Amino acid sequence: MTDKPIFALCYDFDKTLSPRNMQEYAFIDDIGMTPKDFWDECNETMRLNHMDDILAYMYVMCKKARGKLLLTRKTLNDLGRGVELFKGVDTWFDRVNAYAEQKGMKAEHYIISSGLKEIIEGTSIANRFERIYAAEYCYDADGVPVWPAMAVNYTSKTQFLYRINKGIFEVRENDGLNEFMPEEKRRVPFRNIVYIGDGYTDVPSMKVVRMNGGHSVAVFQEDREKMSELILKGCADYAVYADYSVGSDIERTVFALIDLAAAEDATAKLHADSVELAQQKTAERRQREWEKKRSLKLGKEQ
Repeated sequence: MTDKPIFALCYDFDKTLSPRNMQEYAFIDDIGMTPKDFWDECNETMRLNHMDDILAYMYVMCKKARGKLLLTRKTLNDLGRGVELFKGVDTWFDRVNAYAEQKGMKAEHYIISSGLKEIIEGTSIANRFERIYAAEYCYDADGVPVWPAMAVNYTSKTQFLYRINKGIFEVRENDGLNEFMPEEKRRVPFRNIVYIGDGYTDVPSMKVVRMNGGHSVAVFQEDREKMSELILKGCADYAVYADYSVGSDIERTVFALIDLAAAEDATAKLHADSVELAQQKTAERRQREWEKKRSLKLGKEQ
């Protein structure tokens, strides 16, 4: 446990840190489909079976891999090696961590994605995250997926923001997550949380962070107009091009938010010190008043 205030950055993955959906870098080609055909089948499966869209794509992946690709945890991890990242992502985490350190804070990075955890775990940046919250399979003894273990859709993403906020990281632990916890006891105050996503599927998470005093950043590749709508509708605070290089818009934005968090933490400590001193002085005054009254009472009795 660090004694420094924590600054938590929570990222979507597909089209936020990587230009395309992760399945499109190898898996879809390996099963002989085009991205359009694959996603059309996922949408049709969802429609016909009244399925959650995340469960639908997980099912279609298993179905279409039969006879074409031995789908195992290792296969999915290996797919992660081919996932491309936006410019500057490879050095992004070190730069953010170093800047936060300069400001007396500790930066932590989290993935909250509807993509597959197993593929993300195979990417070159997997070890940069404190936790990866994403869809994942349950496997048999041979490492073959047999059932969904986790489906992270657009609204269920929000629970992980509260887990990060409270420091209750295990998905099996629900009692502590739902119990009341005073703000001052929470591991990462929402004002120190930034959510970074690419569009409408991130709106619930963006809103939860903003409503609780944090900040949301929308990244875009081409469609700035869509991002402008998120700004004007109060879903996101900032819209930046998907470039994580030195001196980029997102770097300037996140560094400014670290500055703000450090200043707010400093003023919060000053306020707490003032409250503590006020309580101490009030207690001392009451003690003096009590002693004076007691002295007067004893004097009258004598």
